[in-house]
Amino acid sequence: MAVPASLIILPIGILFIFSGFLVNFLQAMLFILVRPISKRTYRRINKVIAELLWLELIWLIDWWAGIKIEVHTDSETFSLMGKEHALVISNHRSDIDWLVGWVLAQRAGCLGSALAIMKKEAKFLPIIGWSMWFSDYVFLERKWAIDESTLKSGFRRLEDFPMPFWLALFVEGTRFTQAKLAAAQHYAASRGLPVPRNVLIPRTKGFVSAVSHMRSFVPAIYDCTVAISNNHPPPTMLRIFRGQTSVVKVQIKRYLMHELPETDDGTAQWCRDLFVIKDALLEKYLSKGTFSDLELEEIGRPKKSLIVVVCWLCLIVYGIVKLFQWSSLLSSWQGIAISGALLLLVTAVMQILVHSSESERSTPVGLPSQDPMKQALIQTYAEIYIYIYILILKICFTFCFYG
Repeated sequence: MAVPASLIILPIGILFIFSGFLVNFLQAMLFILVRPISKRTYRRINKVIAELLWLELIWLIDWWAGIKIEVHTDSETFSLMGKEHALVISNHRSDIDWLVGWVLAQRAGCLGSALAIMKKEAKFLPIIGWSMWFSDYVFLERKWAIDESTLKSGFRRLEDFPMPFWLALFVEGTRFTQAKLAAAQHYAASRGLPVPRNVLIPRTKGFVSAVSHMRSFVPAIYDCTVAISNNHPPPTMLRIFRGQTSVVKVQIKRYLMHELPETDDGTAQWCRDLFVIKDALLEKYLSKGTFSDLELEEIGRPKKSLIVVVCWLCLIVYGIVKLFQWSSLLSSWQGIAISGALLLLVTAVMQILVHSSESERSTPVGLPSQDPMKQALIQTYAEIYIYIYILILKICFTFCFYG
């Protein structure tokens, strides 16, 4: 049964924020102390630490909302998932496509080495964005003159990655909405291109760059087609917090990198043709109710995320209880004010994280990615959260050691 989001966001937020700050702290220490000595060792340790945070979100999907993810693929592809480097491309159908990708990566054993190409603003998101930055995610300005060199350097950094990784790229450049579809249809009709019904027109520059620079060390492309069940509302972070279930269908096809066209124009056309096929697959599903001819693979619901959340919960509760005992925070107006500030911080951070996942807040392709003032505000908010977090820590330590 669905529950009001406000009743679950705050307790989950407390768990996620405090554990997230701890994970970020550990990642920062690793970045400073270990990475300069051995980038390989840093990445192996960071993989484990990052998973301690991401598994909390996997728990929301698997154990709280009970969202079912149906994977259709062939047996060979299924057996190779998580055992090889791969460039993962997908349509961007829902607000939680990124989270569905994490679930698939977790099942394949490469959650901590699942990376993505994202817009620059994401790295300023409290906890999630910071953790992504420590984990070698690639962040773009959405200005090709700048992004071209950013992508090249990002791909070069992955050449010596010590374990199988997935690099996710949403080649549509933005999340699917009806307004964006109408704009894509108008663009296609005006240029004599196939008019899409269920996908947006792929932006191929990033894909071509990825293929040309990673062809030598990434053996495969995983083409994912994501569809949302007609019998359930599309999943969003708010619906997940309310415990509302849904069904997400994913078809995965594996293509060998060396079989793609050698020229940039040929690679770009290959990507556009792939989305025409993807559009037809989704149209068939919407009209006939059948999704894929590939076999349905059982991915299960491992208990690892549940165990991690229980462990985090015990640790956070123990820490909060001890903090209150040692500092007597609730016995004075100052202590009550600090506790209230902590709750406000948690609420504000969770609001930002939830709102940032909403498709209606994403920027349509072809428009400026963000107003410069908004970009500055996002960065300022991130700096304010860091400052407040450090200030609260200082005050709490003062209470602990000086009464």
